[in-house]
Amino acid sequence: MMMRRLAVILITAAMALTAAAQSHYDGTIAVGGKAGATFSRLNFNPTVQQSMSPGVTAGVMFRYIEEMNFGLIAELNVTQRGWKEAFDDADYNYSHRFTYLELPVMTHIYFGNRRVKGFINLGPELNVMLGDGITSNFAYQDAAAMDYFTQHSRHIEQLTMDVKSRMDYGICAGAGLEVNLSAKQSLLLEGRFYYGLTDVFPNHKTDIFAGSNSMTVSVTLGYFYRLK
Repeated sequence: MMMRRLAVILITAAMALTAAAQSHYDGTIAVGGKAGATFSRLNFNPTVQQSMSPGVTAGVMFRYIEEMNFGLIAELNVTQRGWKEAFDDADYNYSHRFTYLELPVMTHIYFGNRRVKGFINLGPELNVMLGDGITSNFAYQDAAAMDYFTQHSRHIEQLTMDVKSRMDYGICAGAGLEVNLSAKQSLLLEGRFYYGLTDVFPNHKTDIFAGSNSMTVSVTLGYFYRLK
């Protein structure tokens, strides 16, 4: 609940910053692309033993800067998220990967000089799940009958559980550096954190898990071309 309240506060702050940046200055417009790596997990409640699941992300970006130090960025990305089970002293592998089409709309705050700028991005994000898949080296459908799972106290329901919600929304926040290559071209490196507010799996009182929302860290390299 604390993380969800924090997310609401951050979204409100992002909207306030966006409103504060509105004025009648001549704006600049840039478009570009990005690609990079993701490291994600699901925030299960009760807890599931897991490690960060690696994936990839790529997409296109649109940026509008209306006045000094403030702007807006919208992106359309295809991103892999999910989780990877952690097994103590066992040579088992299991990962469940989700592929999302994501649309973040963020306040863009930047500072620095003409050559190198630091920046902070913050705002809400909407996601639509395009598909999901499981990779495993054991018969996870029959985990309840396997010695390892009968000898260890751990949840196994998530191994075969169907996805409940293919829509996800949350809050994302990132920071990075942008280097201007010329008056119209720049490269940027960004680290970003996403916290989902929607549970992937069923969360009714009769269900095993009360929560199963996404948490993702991404590192991307991007390119902007200034149109205006």
